[in-house]
Amino acid sequence: MTSIGETVQRVSTRFPIEGYMTSIKAGGSYSTVATTVLKYLEPGSSILDFGSGPCDKTAILQELGFKCSACDDLEEDWHKAPGQRERILGFVKETGIDFRAPDRAGIPFDKEQFDMVMLHDVLEHIHDTPRELLNDLLELTKPEGLLFITVPNQVNIKKRIEVLFGRTNLTAYETFYWSQIPWRGHVREYVRDDLVKLASYLGLDVLELRGVDHMLQKIPGSVRAPYLALTSIFDGWKDSWLMVARKPKGWAPRRTLTGKEAKAILPDLHW
Repeated sequence: MTSIGETVQRVSTRFPIEGYMTSIKAGGSYSTVATTVLKYLEPGSSILDFGSGPCDKTAILQELGFKCSACDDLEEDWHKAPGQRERILGFVKETGIDFRAPDRAGIPFDKEQFDMVMLHDVLEHIHDTPRELLNDLLELTKPEGLLFITVPNQVNIKKRIEVLFGRTNLTAYETFYWSQIPWRGHVREYVRDDLVKLASYLGLDVLELRGVDHMLQKIPGSVRAPYLALTSIFDGWKDSWLMVARKPKGWAPRRTLTGKEAKAILPDLHW
């Protein structure tokens, strides 16, 4: 079996958008995602990459021997550049990924089809609660299947420093102001406790929850070594979070609270 690094390099040479994989590779997310999947699943296992974008991460896992499906609407502004969608779909077809767009009926895959469903840098873009989406996705996983999530860390050290000096820890205002409508940027980023609660509300068993370095390209090279040394001690300072959770035996979707649960979880509301 070839190494993850060799696989990333091989996929990047075929990827149709120049510079895209090179810039992300510098952040380390490809290695983290592939290493984590190999930790929990054997090649040949089935994976759904929801919110896959151009299927760069999906293609790496497909190349490593996994049976990959992907789902995305490809409606980001850059997806709509002339010829871009065609290039992405051509690459996906060549790679052998089962790519489908969501439709009015929902997510077009069968229940209990996948060993793992993963969402990378997706949840922070969702305008409403992720409750319905994640319950729907968990219904697509096999009994004792896995949910694999990565999200930006709302309180990483870079953002803490920016706030300390009076700068925003949100999307740059010019990017927000001049965005297309509807806004498809970050709506709510996550902290560790959010993910702990998310897994609890979904009824999942957390197998792994840790900070990871996915945006090292944003850290100047001159301070990267001390940054990595500090964040190895203070996990909550890293730029992103990674969570893997298991769907337990007998799992059922939990979409509403009983009156008693609501009073315990949401005590500030007027009942």
